[in-house]
Amino acid sequence: MRVVSGSAKGRPLKAVPGTGTRPTTDKVKEALFSMIGPYFEGGAALDLFAGSGGLGIEALSRGMDKAVFVDLEPKSIEVIRTNLKATKLEDQSAVYRNDAGRALKALAKRNTTFDLVFLDPPYRLKNGHELMLSMHELELLGERATIVLEYESKHEYPEQFGPFEQTRKAVYGETAVSIYDYVPGAVEDAEDRSNTEEEAPHD
Repeated sequence: MRVVSGSAKGRPLKAVPGTGTRPTTDKVKEALFSMIGPYFEGGAALDLFAGSGGLGIEALSRGMDKAVFVDLEPKSIEVIRTNLKATKLEDQSAVYRNDAGRALKALAKRNTTFDLVFLDPPYRLKNGHELMLSMHELELLGERATIVLEYESKHEYPEQFGPFEQTRKAVYGETAVSIYDYVPGAVEDAEDRSNTEEEAPHD
């Protein structure tokens, strides 16, 4: 694994030892960033279930101002710190060992908002959409934030739910990637329409 492009281009990245994590391949990473970037003019990224931290590091290398990395496994936290040091991106990063749900609540207490979120939960978990809705409820997402959801290609997530709209989907063997836009106004508009219909006089 390596950083594909940007300020840290070509820097090798350590993988987490063992078979518990599933690093995003360079090929998928390159395709993914061509869909959402490929470069950024600042902003904050969240790498949840970060593993080796490869996605968040790639985002920093391509122009994000800062990134938060979250993982529950001590081995992953160690590797993320090593990779951030190797890419000289430690000063733009915060690394937390925590369960995803608890981490989101802790970040909300700090009034943090994110412009880009990477969600790559273990394939046995099918809760990507629940985590996204939780981020909405906790007000963790900036307006027009982008969410990258990586999951097992046999599984299907809805194209639209709550304030999230799927704009792209790609399948790479066993891996599927869906890109969602966060459009909070869409939910408010739908609620307004619903309320208007309820209030409308009936013959």
